[in-house]
Amino acid sequence: MESPAVAAHPLRVALDVRKNPFHSLGVSKVEQMEAELRNLSQAELRQIREWLDDIIEDELEFTPEFECSIQEAERDMVAGKSARVREPKGS
Repeated sequence: MESPAVAAHPLRVALDVRKNPFHSLGVSKVEQMEAELRNLSQAELRQIREWLDDIIEDELEFTPEFECSIQEAERDMVAGKSARVREPKGS
């Protein structure tokens, strides 16, 4: 049975870490996921990233610190400062 988080954010890529050979070696869930993610295409990785971004965004709280960071980013944009852009490693 799917968890509510999976049902709310369906993935087109299924990761089955329970069948991962690392499971019996005492490897953490994160290490298992990393091993599985290394086998995905760039398109599949982008789907995972979008899904993770959605989950993280849904859990953000609108705190005074968060509002301050938004205002700082807006001031930076008005001042012509470039936004931080994530670059893939090796580019």
